[in-house]
Amino acid sequence: QVQLVESGGGLVQAGGSLRLSCAASERTFSTYVMGWFRQAPGKEREFVAAISWSSSNTRYADSVKGRFTISRDNAKNTVYLQMNSLKPEDTAVYYCAADPGTDYPSVFEKRYKYWGQGTQVTVSS
Repeated sequence: QVQLVESGGGLVQAGGSLRLSCAASERTFSTYVMGWFRQAPGKEREFVAAISWSSSNTRYADSVKGRFTISRDNAKNTVYLQMNSLKPEDTAVYYCAADPGTDYPSVFEKRYKYWGQGTQVTVSS
């Protein structure tokens, strides 16, 4: 059972930045596609970004392209989400997730088998 623990959330003003981290318990982390999803109050959870094993392939939701960057450090079993130019509409609980299947960053949450507990990001206007 893979355990994922997110950190780095908080309160930030619009235009500011935050860096989320997600630490995995498994050494096989390097063979998992990793993704970030978010859920705003009253809304369904949505895809944010995903990254392949070797970081050679990344995908982003249109709403965050150019502002967010996903990266990973396999030596540290950690995936990151650098969030710049934050907007109030980015306010949500952010979840990291692991897909132990094929090395293709999926946008579909059903592909992801393991999930963290989430970290709150609040962007004030």
